[in-house]
Amino acid sequence: MTGAPIIAAIETGGTKLLYRVAVADGETLGEGRFETGSPGASVARLTRAIRALVPDGRRLAAVGIASFGPVGIDPSHPSYGKVLATTKPGWSGYDLVGAIKSELEAPIVVDTDVNAAAFAEQAIGAGRGARIVAYLTVGTGIGGGLAIDGTTFKGSPHPEIGHVRLARAPGDDIAGTCPFHADCAEGLIAGPALARRLAGTASLAKTPELLDLAADYLAQLCTTITLAWSPACIVVGGGVLQERDLLERTRDALALHLRGYGTVGALEPAIYLRRAALENAGLEGALLMARALTDHDEN
Repeated sequence: MTGAPIIAAIETGGTKLLYRVAVADGETLGEGRFETGSPGASVARLTRAIRALVPDGRRLAAVGIASFGPVGIDPSHPSYGKVLATTKPGWSGYDLVGAIKSELEAPIVVDTDVNAAAFAEQAIGAGRGARIVAYLTVGTGIGGGLAIDGTTFKGSPHPEIGHVRLARAPGDDIAGTCPFHADCAEGLIAGPALARRLAGTASLAKTPELLDLAADYLAQLCTTITLAWSPACIVVGGGVLQERDLLERTRDALALHLRGYGTVGALEPAIYLRRAALENAGLEGALLMARALTDHDEN
């Protein structure tokens, strides 16, 4: 092991917590995952595992956190590092950065999990070489992030593209699962919404009509991203997108929704809508964020 700084990366998700400890020049010292529980118990377990991986006589130089949203990511705002109003029980108002910093005693940088994923996919993944990369994840929830020239778009506090309202298909009257919005993308086609639609009777791949509905709703969301953000590509990840044929059907539906409009009508969906290249893009992004923090400190 070199004398390079020791850094840590954390990704908090709706169902899992991921972590990795590494030397800033590349060597991984250890990593792992836990199920997401209550905030206090989750952070205690997480920080204990990270401390155990730091070599004797060394200290963490930086920690990067890719957090589920909504979360405060503006360092100048009092909400920085705090989880905002969320659907995850017990997490609303939790001072995530404060709790982790008190345990690990290291500089911390935090961004949304989807922003971190966009950052990583642009730097080392499916969006490499593209100036503007949008990342969309469809799993327990739906979220989107944006990387522009090697930095992420943060906004105030940050985009919540998963809660954009969609136009329901005729006859689709199943109640959405989002407690905040009746017809948002997350409430209509995130994992819990699809489970409600399936009612345990079949898989999405074996239900062609539901597969087409999900593809149409995802294409609506991708159309909004395209028209609002104008990325060079949209990189998609998350468990729901692993369903067979869903990405291909979404590409077809996206072409129909764009309807040849302007320059976006010339997009080639097979190239524009890309599957994520990184298995844990958010964690990879958090590690890149931590590494950048040590580079900044050295300069």
